[in-house]
Amino acid sequence: MLNARIKNILRELMALDSPITGTYLANTNQVTSRTTRNDIKNLNEIISEHGAEICTTMGKGYHLEVTDNQKFRNFLGIVFTEKVSDGRMVPSLPEERTAYLIKRLLLSNNYLKLDDLADEIYVSKSTIQNDLKNVKNVLDDYDIHLDSRPNHGLKAVGDELKHRFCMAEYIFDRSEEIGDKLPDEVFSSFNKKDMDAVLAIIVSEIRDNNITLSDIAINNLLIHIVIAYKRVNEGHHVSLYHTDFKEIVEQKEFQVAERIVKKVETVFGVTFPEEEVAYVAIHLLGTKMVSVSGTSEGKTIDHLIEPGTYHLVDAILEKIEDKMNLKINGDQELMVALGLHLKPAINRYKYGMNIRNPMLEDIKRNYPLAYEAGIIAGLAIEEQTGSEINENEIGYLALHIGAAMERCKMETEPKRCLIVCASGLGSARLLYYRIKSKFEGKLEVTGTTEYYKLNQHDLRTIDFIISSVPIPAEISIPVIEVNSVLGKQDIDNIESFIENEQSIYDYFQPELLHLRRDFDSKEAVLCFMSRYLQEKGRIDGAFLDAIYEREEVAATAYGNLVAVPHPISPQSDETFLYVCTLENPITWEGQSVQFVCVLSVKRNSTEDLQSMYELLGNIIDSPSLVQELIKAETYDEFVKVLLQ
Repeated sequence: MLNARIKNILRELMALDSPITGTYLANTNQVTSRTTRNDIKNLNEIISEHGAEICTTMGKGYHLEVTDNQKFRNFLGIVFTEKVSDGRMVPSLPEERTAYLIKRLLLSNNYLKLDDLADEIYVSKSTIQNDLKNVKNVLDDYDIHLDSRPNHGLKAVGDELKHRFCMAEYIFDRSEEIGDKLPDEVFSSFNKKDMDAVLAIIVSEIRDNNITLSDIAINNLLIHIVIAYKRVNEGHHVSLYHTDFKEIVEQKEFQVAERIVKKVETVFGVTFPEEEVAYVAIHLLGTKMVSVSGTSEGKTIDHLIEPGTYHLVDAILEKIEDKMNLKINGDQELMVALGLHLKPAINRYKYGMNIRNPMLEDIKRNYPLAYEAGIIAGLAIEEQTGSEINENEIGYLALHIGAAMERCKMETEPKRCLIVCASGLGSARLLYYRIKSKFEGKLEVTGTTEYYKLNQHDLRTIDFIISSVPIPAEISIPVIEVNSVLGKQDIDNIESFIENEQSIYDYFQPELLHLRRDFDSKEAVLCFMSRYLQEKGRIDGAFLDAIYEREEVAATAYGNLVAVPHPISPQSDETFLYVCTLENPITWEGQSVQFVCVLSVKRNSTEDLQSMYELLGNIIDSPSLVQELIKAETYDEFVKVLLQ
C-alpha cells in the first residue's frame, strides 16, 4: 500500500512533535522537493480516509494531525501486517519477540490475552511473561504503561502523542533479520532454511540453559558455526590454539556447546573437530572467563586467545589510545571480546567474506566516537595483517569499543584533590567542609596541608590541588586557586574542572562558523574550508590530504544531513570545530549533506573530549536540531539553537 519513500515520510512525521520542512523530507529520501510534494499529496489521500491528515504551517513545514486515533491505529495495523506477512520467520530471539509484542500492544485497541500472544509466536506463556519485562522497560521510556484486567489481558495505555513516537520507532523498524546477514555468494550452499535451523538450535539451547547472550553475540556464534560448517565441508580443519582448557571444560557452557554442536552435526551430517566445541563454549562464555579466580590478567586472556590474535588486539588498543586517549586499553572484557570477534573475522578478511551489518547507519549516528575508534582499529588490523577491512566489520568493532567506553564511564571514580592553605587550621577546615559538602560524590578531598608541607605529600595519587594561596613552584598536577571563603566563581571553576565540560561558546567560535553558503559538491566545501583554515594559521598544507585519506576509509557523512570530516591523524596545534552550513544539500558519498563540521584534534592531545563528542552526537541524532541550525543566519542564532 505504501512504498518505502512514503513510509519514511510517515515515520518522520510521526516521530516529530514540531513541523518538518519539505526540503528536509526531500533530502532524507534523496529526491527532489517536487517528488516529495507528490509523495505527501499521495500519503495525505491515503491517510485522510483513516483518521489523519498532513497539515501545512506557512514558513514551518508539515505536521501530522490525527483526528481519529482508533481509525489511524487500525491503519497502522495494516502497515504492520504488510511487514510480517511476507514469509519472514517468527520472532525467536528475546529482542525480536520484544519488538513484536510492542507492535501488537501499541496497535491494539482491545486487551490482548497472554495465551493468544504466546500462540501467535509459538512460545509458552511463561516466555511471554518474561519478555513483557523488556516490553515494560521500553514503554516506560515513552510513559506508556500496561494495564492488566483479569480475564481480558493487557493493554498499552498512555499519552497518544507518546504512543505515536513509540510507533514511529517500532512499526517502521528498518532493521533486518538476524538470518539475513550473511552474503549469498559466500554461503550459497547454506540456505535460509538451514540458517534458521542453526539459529533455532542456538536459541533453544541458550534458553533452556538460562544463558544470556546479546543479539550480536548470537549473530557472531551463528556466523562462526556457518563458516566452520563451510570450511569443514571443504576439508579444512583449522586447529584452535589452547594451552589449557580446563577452566572452560568445567563450565556448564561447555556442555551446552557440546549439545549445540551435536545437533548441528545431526542436522547437516558433518563432523566438527573437537576444538570447535571449545570455541563455541568460549562464545557462550562471552566475557565471563575474565573473572576466573586465581589467574593473572595475561594468563586468563592467553588461555582464550592465541598469541597472534592477542598481539593484534594489543596493537589495536594501543593505536586507539594513542590517537583518541579513551582510556580503554586496560579493559580486559574488551580484550576478550575483540579477541573472540577477530578470530573468525581474520579468516573472513582472508577469504574475502563480507558480512553485512544492518546496524551500520545507527552505529554511525548514535556512537560516532566509538565508530571513529572502530576506523582506527580497522587501520591497525590492515597494518598488522595486510587485510583491508570494510565498514560492516568496522561497525561490529565499534559496538565492542562503545560497550567498553560505557563501562569506563560507569567505573570512573571521583576525582581526588588536596586542599592547600597558608596557615590557620580554622580557615583550612572551613574550606575543607565547604568543598566536601558542595561536591559530595563528585570529589574526594584527601586532606588539607600548608604550602610549605606540600612536598611531603605523594601527588601521584592526587588529580588536582585546590589552593587559597598562589603556588609558584612547578608541580606535576593542575592547581585551582580559590578564595579562603569559597565564592560562586570558585565553585564554578571547580565544577568545570570536575565535569571538564567546555561551553558551547568554546566549541563554536564566530570566526569558525560560515552559514548558508552556496557550494555544489563535497570537494568544493572541503577545499574552501581547508583554504580558510590555512589562511587563519590553524593548519598546514597536509590537512586536506589527511581529510581525503580518512574519507577513503569510510565516508564521514553520518545521515540526517550531517558530515563531520576530519584528518586521519591529528594535524593541528589545538582542538577545534569549524562549521559550514549550506543553502542547498550536496551529495556526499550517496548521502545528502547540508551541515558540515570539520573536527580537528590537536597533536598528542590528552584532553578529555567526551563532552564535545557527545554534543556532536546529539546534533547528528536530532533532525529537528539540524533543521534549526541550517536555518540560522547569524552566530547568535546558531548558538541560541544549541543552548535551547
